[in-house]
Amino acid sequence: MNEPTAEGRKLSRSFGWLALLGTLLVIAGVIGLVYTGVATLTSMLLFGWLLLVGGLVGLLHAIESRGTSYFWLGVVVAALNIAAGVVVIKHPEGTAEALTMFAALLFLTGGVFRLVGSVVVRGPQMGWTLLQGAFGLLLGLLVLFDWPHSSLYVLGCFFSLALLFDGLGLIAIGIGGRRIVSMVSERLDETAPAEDEPITAPEDEQK
Repeated sequence: MNEPTAEGRKLSRSFGWLALLGTLLVIAGVIGLVYTGVATLTSMLLFGWLLLVGGLVGLLHAIESRGTSYFWLGVVVAALNIAAGVVVIKHPEGTAEALTMFAALLFLTGGVFRLVGSVVVRGPQMGWTLLQGAFGLLLGLLVLFDWPHSSLYVLGCFFSLALLFDGLGLIAIGIGGRRIVSMVSERLDETAPAEDEPITAPEDEQK
């Protein structure tokens, strides 16, 4: 009985840490939605450091695999990641403007393709596809018309929403996991025999 209980406690504690991490992500997401400019710069700096660290790790792997046919390709990719990371860290505002323009163009092209495709194909989901295309086209136009000022809040808003929804997902997993562990532990306690139950001899031996 001690081993299942100990394992259940470990699992419950792990799910509790997941719920705590989700709560922190939700708080960070809400703060980011309030201060979108700070969230945009933070996301750009994180992106730059990820590129820089990834480039350094890729360079180390390329050096370890020297003599193979993938050596120079690994060196080139690592150098590009390092250079891009340095540029993003030194110029986060310019990077945010470029990525915001790229996001606006993606919204525009995706919206146009959905609108045209829904009209041409006329499938069973035509209304939903039209709505998605119109929303993407409108969002792209709004971001593009307000550019470069939109770069101060668009990426930060997306980054904060991602933190918010990821945090809510972790909270749901943590709470649901703790409930499942509790239910399983209670079931095991109900089905397990009592430790202090007296052992009775068979009727023939008693006679």
